[in-house]
Amino acid sequence: MTFHDMWAELAPIGRDAGTGGYRRYAWSGADADCRTWFQEQAEARGLTYETDRNGNQWAWLGDPLAGDAVVTGSHLDSVPDGGAFDGPLGVVSSFAALDELRSRGAEFSRPLAITNFGDEEGARFGLACVGSRLAAGQLTKEKAYELRDAEGISLPQAMEAAGYDPEAIGADPERLGRIGAFVELHVEQGRALDLSGDRVGIASAIWPHGRWRFDFRGEANHAGTTRLVDRRDPMLTYAATVLAARTEAALAGAVATFGKISVEPNGVNAIPSLVRGWLDSRAADQATLDTVVTAIEKAARERADQDGIDLGIVRESFTPVVEFEHALRDEMNRILGGSVPVLGTGAGHDAGILSAAVPTAMLFVRNPTGVSHSPREFAAEDDCVAGVLALADVLEGLACR
Repeated sequence: MTFHDMWAELAPIGRDAGTGGYRRYAWSGADADCRTWFQEQAEARGLTYETDRNGNQWAWLGDPLAGDAVVTGSHLDSVPDGGAFDGPLGVVSSFAALDELRSRGAEFSRPLAITNFGDEEGARFGLACVGSRLAAGQLTKEKAYELRDAEGISLPQAMEAAGYDPEAIGADPERLGRIGAFVELHVEQGRALDLSGDRVGIASAIWPHGRWRFDFRGEANHAGTTRLVDRRDPMLTYAATVLAARTEAALAGAVATFGKISVEPNGVNAIPSLVRGWLDSRAADQATLDTVVTAIEKAARERADQDGIDLGIVRESFTPVVEFEHALRDEMNRILGGSVPVLGTGAGHDAGILSAAVPTAMLFVRNPTGVSHSPREFAAEDDCVAGVLALADVLEGLACR
C-alpha cells in the first residue's frame, strides 16, 4: 500500500463534515477507529502487534525483547477541529518508510518498531502527551486518575469504556529500556522550511512550554438590571488578562495564548460568576518563559484586585527545554548528506517527553502555510514523499548497519 493509499484510507476517520477539521479525541469512537487502522497496517505487514500498559500501540519488526531497537512513529489523535497532518503524517510515513526499506532489500541488524502514542494532544483531558508521559514516569497513576474531561468523565473511566485496563497504567522503564533511538517525523508547525526552500529539516530543540489555568471568580447577577458600578464581572478581568498576555509575549519575543475558556453560569443575560481560562505559553529559553508568565500573573492579579475578583492560578503542566541528543542529530544529518537545515520548534511532541529516557530526534516536513492545529494545515504530497524517503534513509542508517 502506497503513502497515498494509506493517507486516503485514514483521512475520513474523525473528520467533521461541517468544519473539515478532525475530532479524534482520546478513547473516543474516532480514536478506536484510528487504533484499528494502525493494527491492520501492522498485521498486513506481518509485524508483531501489541498495546502496552498505557494504551500506546506498537508494531515490531524483529524481536521486541532484543533491545537497542530503532523506533519511529507519532500519534493519531487531534486537537478540536485539528488538521490532517499533525501526528498522522508521522505514523503513515513510518509504515511507508518500512515499505521503502523492504523494497530496497534492506537487512536489519536491530529491531525496528512503529508506534502510535495515545492522547498526545491532550484535547479531552487537558494534559498533552499522556501516553508517553505515563510510560516515561512523568505522569503518575494517581495524577492520571484525577484527569477529567468536560463531561466529568475520568481518564480511567474513558479507558475502561474503550476496552483498556486503567489499573495497569504507569511507568514502563523496561519497555523504554529496549529502545536505542526514537525518531519522530512531523509536519513543521511553522514556515522555516518553506522560507529556506527545503523539503525536510531536523529538529534541534523544543522550547520550554506549559499550561496554566486561571480561575476568575466574581458574582453572578442580572445583565439587565445590575448597574455597571455594582458589578463584580470576572469576564472583564479575564479580557484584560488576555490583552496583557499578548503584550508581555510580544515584549519578550515569546508566545502566550488563551485558547480555551469556560464560563458559569454561561447565560447571555447573566453576569458570570466564574470565568476559567487556560494559558499556553512558550519561549526559546526558561528565563524568558518565566518572565512572561510572571508578568501575566502580575497583571491578572492587579486587575482582579481592581475589579473585586478572586483569582486562582494553577500550573497544570510544564515541559522544560528539550535539546535533542546531538550525536543522534548529527548522525541523521550525516546520513542525509550533511546539508539538512536544523531548526527549533515551539511545539511539544512525544519525542520531547521520551528524550529524558532514550535518545530521540525529529524530522520535519515542509508546511507551506505554516498553519497547524487547523483544517488549513497542509503539506504537499511530493514533500510528504520526500519525508518518507528521508525517514527511510535514517532508519536504514541506524537499523541496518
